[in-house]
Amino acid sequence: METFTAIKPFVDDPGYVERRREYLDSLDIGAIDSPIADLIGDFAGLPYCFTLQSCWGHFLYDGQDDPGHTERLPVSGGIATVEYRLAYVALCIEDNEAGRALFADLSRVPAIDAAYVQWGCAGWFWDMVPNSYVLQVEPARHMYKDRAFVSYREALHLQATRDRFFSALGGIIRDRSAKVDGGL
Repeated sequence: METFTAIKPFVDDPGYVERRREYLDSLDIGAIDSPIADLIGDFAGLPYCFTLQSCWGHFLYDGQDDPGHTERLPVSGGIATVEYRLAYVALCIEDNEAGRALFADLSRVPAIDAAYVQWGCAGWFWDMVPNSYVLQVEPARHMYKDRAFVSYREALHLQATRDRFFSALGGIIRDRSAKVDGGL
């Protein structure tokens, strides 16, 4: 996320409900990377947030140059360098009790691997949509970039971290959805 910045505090956003409706009306689950399409759809079920953009995280290397490729890395076979295109979820969170609870849950996700998972904002999202936040999987030394060239070994680590990252998000969404469904 080339405009990645530190966390900003919530601000008043009287246009949240209308903006959320517009984003959800334009949401095309078929355009989402297939491994996370259900997760993004599940976010849409929470009335106090909506996603802005997301990416599964892609690995390109000699013989694999399709930027939409979602398969796992192969056994090395001599791959030395991998171009990693970051995995992330950008979302807007409503400033209310449930939104702040979601914010707190999401802020703990970097504990998965603090050297590779960041929680912050993206300047251009925030300029368009107040209270927008980003969780991303990227080596900390490249956290301000959309992609990085890494060794094959580090790419394997990124893949494992990405998998845990999206699993953690799924757990948060299941927990939050149960609270919405249960009226909490």
